[in-house]
Amino acid sequence: MRYVVLDTETTGMPVTDGHRIIEIGCVELQGRKYTGRTFHKYIQPDREIDAGAIAVHGITNDSLEGKPRFADIADEFFEFIQGAELVIHNAPFDIGFINNEFALTGNKQRADASNYCTVLDTLVMARELHPGQRNTLDALCSRYHIDNSGRVLHGALLDAEILADVFLAMTGGQTDLSLSGENATANGVSAIQRLQQSGTTPVIMPDADELEAHRQTLQRLEKASGKNLSW
Repeated sequence: MRYVVLDTETTGMPVTDGHRIIEIGCVELQGRKYTGRTFHKYIQPDREIDAGAIAVHGITNDSLEGKPRFADIADEFFEFIQGAELVIHNAPFDIGFINNEFALTGNKQRADASNYCTVLDTLVMARELHPGQRNTLDALCSRYHIDNSGRVLHGALLDAEILADVFLAMTGGQTDLSLSGENATANGVSAIQRLQQSGTTPVIMPDADELEAHRQTLQRLEKASGKNLSW
């Protein structure tokens, strides 16, 4: 499976108010491993950035002077994400902006990401795994012990890199376990083998005190549940 972990920064929100993408960051994973390939662009939006958005990501209007417009990088971006499963935190936000940017180029086929990608929303996944808890990217970093100390402000590439670590932790934990020995698999994870047992495993029977403690525990459970427990 080829994954592209993706994040965007924008001039503000919502996209229906004419807001535009100003930064795209992507990190590629193949078979739960980093490939080393990334995609990162700052984009001239041809509109002012809201003050509230600048407070979040720190990208100013002046800093985007001379940067390419989305139409200039659209083909390169499309080639990078085409056919991948996009991993995005709060996917409707980013996908809405991506679809809008492609629509503004006049390419109707690309204006619907579902035509060429699948999407995995890590916010939805986190809410299923941790109901009733905070599931922001920072909260997930704390929960899964991911270092996000460099995240003073939001940034598309940095957030994509952090989200990739969080995604791997959420979906399987350690990803590059390599144990010495000839049984290592091609993915670097040693095969699990059953220990060969010799003889018969001894059975240790409970003594009288343990049996009495068990009986009293069952009595308490029966009283609490109002049912006759047969075990």
